[in-house]
Amino acid sequence: MAEGIMLPPGGGRLIEGGGLHATLKVAGGEDALTSTFEIRVPPGYDVGAHVHSHGEELFYVVEGTLDMLAFEPTERTTGDWHDWESSDGRRFLRGGPGSLLFVPAGVPHAFGNLSDEWAVMLFQSAPSGHEDYFDELAVLLREGNGRPDPAAIVALRAKYDITQLTGLRDRSTEDHDGDDDSHDHGSHEHHDHDHDHGDSAATPA
Repeated sequence: MAEGIMLPPGGGRLIEGGGLHATLKVAGGEDALTSTFEIRVPPGYDVGAHVHSHGEELFYVVEGTLDMLAFEPTERTTGDWHDWESSDGRRFLRGGPGSLLFVPAGVPHAFGNLSDEWAVMLFQSAPSGHEDYFDELAVLLREGNGRPDPAAIVALRAKYDITQLTGLRDRSTEDHDGDDDSHDHGSHEHHDHDHDHGDSAATPA
């Protein structure tokens, strides 16, 4: 017989490394069709645009502000996904608490925290088992002090049906020595964007 799960605030298994701060709330298995996480996103963390050929994901902002994207751009450029635009003119969403991102299979997507405050989101991934990817990613982020080897990230994501389109960037662990180029994991530097470049939380994407 299946068993329910009741967790108090802070309950679950912590998966942590570099800019990754995920608490596994519901693990994959026979009783769960999705893996459920609470994700704390530090200032300066950008997961990079990527796409899955199978499965679907859901992101729901609980605290703070996140830039989020889920559409096919007119061109999959390898620089900053904030510059992407869909064929119907959509740009990224800058959303606060209550903002939601649903990602069907095959849709490029990304999120990043360009604010100065931590953000928190609920994240669900189906089919379940995404915690295995997070466990391995955390190791790479810890070993690289938040600056993982790009080739290792590509190999890991390919293992878990993730095609990386733009670079993962973790500015939260960078030394602020002015040498940003050495920390850029994409093809171009990550650009800061003013609030009017994206859709606000109140504007439909």
